[in-house]
Amino acid sequence: MTTRPGLSVRVESPTEARNPRTVDIDRMSTLDVLRSINAEDHTVPDAVAAVLPELAEAADLAVQALSSGGRVHYVGAGTSGRLATMDAAELVPTFNVPPNWFVAHHAGGSQALVRAVEDAEDQAEGGAAEIRKHVARGDLVVGLTASGRTPFVVGALKAAGALGAHTALVSNNPNTPPPVEVDVLIALDTGSEVIAGSTRMKAGTAQKLVLTSFSTAVMIRLGRTYSNLMVSMRATNAKLRGRTLRILREATGLEDQECADALADADDDLKVALVHLLSGVPTARAAEALAGAKGHVRGALTTLGATR
Repeated sequence: MTTRPGLSVRVESPTEARNPRTVDIDRMSTLDVLRSINAEDHTVPDAVAAVLPELAEAADLAVQALSSGGRVHYVGAGTSGRLATMDAAELVPTFNVPPNWFVAHHAGGSQALVRAVEDAEDQAEGGAAEIRKHVARGDLVVGLTASGRTPFVVGALKAAGALGAHTALVSNNPNTPPPVEVDVLIALDTGSEVIAGSTRMKAGTAQKLVLTSFSTAVMIRLGRTYSNLMVSMRATNAKLRGRTLRILREATGLEDQECADALADADDDLKVALVHLLSGVPTARAAEALAGAKGHVRGALTTLGATR
């Protein structure tokens, strides 16, 4: 249990405590309310920066799992589950990954994404059953919970460990030991919220930063980018076709027509076209080099003696 100076209410998680800096927020002007929220939001990046070593450990476990044919599973409830579901969904169009690489398990199921199903998060066995149904040895299961002890998430992590999966917990409760043993604990110190208990605010913002940083780092390590360009994307509409041409221009310095011809010759495979243009080898040889380098553009270029 923790107490905040000057406040008598005792709470079990920092996110539930009253914030002494915002006790008069209901007396403020609209602009000052927004200034107070913004001031609290400024503390979030520092909280994320403090856990980057642990986040790197989790990312390396994800790379290991995906490289070995396994999957990454997100488990959460409420805000945490919705953020996790969004991150998993966005990886497919952004990095052209198989839709089963990152799987989100949200307490209450898909209906809880748009309408709260509050009691679902209290079902530890529900989380465990979800994991037993979908997780295999060697997978990585990442639980997300502001309090650090949501039963649905805890039950899922316990079941994952018993199955031989790696586990990580993202929590906004750094002062309390987690109720389940995990391989990596990512304990964010975001403190009390502007509105006590409203974890959609700083806690949610921190978890969003953690998720996007984590999954993007995993994609980079798996060769889904070249430099800072999204070279794994597929051009499925006019906007994306334009983007693929811009990426090829940026990466090669060549003109539109040469890039368009290379894309057509590579059956719209941006990576193959890129390796072909940067190395000068035929498209078929570029594809072979990419396969040998497990999709890493720089690895393929090194194999072809065309390091960039």
